[in-house]
Amino acid sequence: MRLRLHWFVLVGLALLVTCAASCCPREPLDFDGEAAYEHVTAQCDFGFRPTGSAAWQATGDYIIAELEERGWAAETQEFTYRDTPVRNIVGKLGQGPVIILGAHYDTRRSADMEDASVPVMGANDGASGVAVLLELARTLDRNKLKNEIWLTFFDAEDNGRLDGWDWCVGSRYMAENLAITPASVVVVDMIGDADQNIYLERSSDPVLQARLWDIAAGLGYSDTFIDEYKYAIYDDHRPFIDRGIPAVDIIDFDYPYWHTTQDTPDKVSAESLERVGRVLEVWLEK
Repeated sequence: MRLRLHWFVLVGLALLVTCAASCCPREPLDFDGEAAYEHVTAQCDFGFRPTGSAAWQATGDYIIAELEERGWAAETQEFTYRDTPVRNIVGKLGQGPVIILGAHYDTRRSADMEDASVPVMGANDGASGVAVLLELARTLDRNKLKNEIWLTFFDAEDNGRLDGWDWCVGSRYMAENLAITPASVVVVDMIGDADQNIYLERSSDPVLQARLWDIAAGLGYSDTFIDEYKYAIYDDHRPFIDRGIPAVDIIDFDYPYWHTTQDTPDKVSAESLERVGRVLEVWLEK
């Protein structure tokens, strides 16, 4: 009788533990700009990251490891462009119509706005967008997602006009080889500037753009998400627009260190990363 009683007690305790684990969902996580900033410095610690370089390879491996650690299914899309290996990386989570959230992870191999013989570190132009996506990989609540989210890290975006290269090679390849039609695409690029000024981009889908800027206003970010048009930019959103897919470019093009040797982590602000990340978090968990 005593042995049987002990057995019932053990079973009861096990059931209580199981119930507690299933009935108590994880504590909600909010986007943390400081955590995102750590991803900026981690990428820059690899060095200059132009497509095909050893640092580029290490950065891609870092992205894949971070996605898998957070429970995202990581895939790669690999091809060759001008005798150079190119690797797009995608982390997938959720169910429903697909939303692509993208950033490029390669850096420009020539600081041609200042000294064409020196590469660009790309703390803002590349690493900031990647950092936002990687922090979202940690914080997005899969129980609130109504879409399948593709966190997409485009390659070969940033060497246009150098040695015959085009811009946005990786995103164009992905757009031309999609097996599905995404519901929407949002690209984040150069969004970490401490002096953040994100204007409406002229070629972006106006309906989706208005939704994102309304969210920003509701979060109190109207001073940095400025409800005015200023630039039309050929960025990673354009290949999807060309296919009729609603796409938006969130970009701060008022960045004085663009394509210079001064695009370093000290120019990037955790607060700027957090503002963009919180807007996307609210949008995706709507």
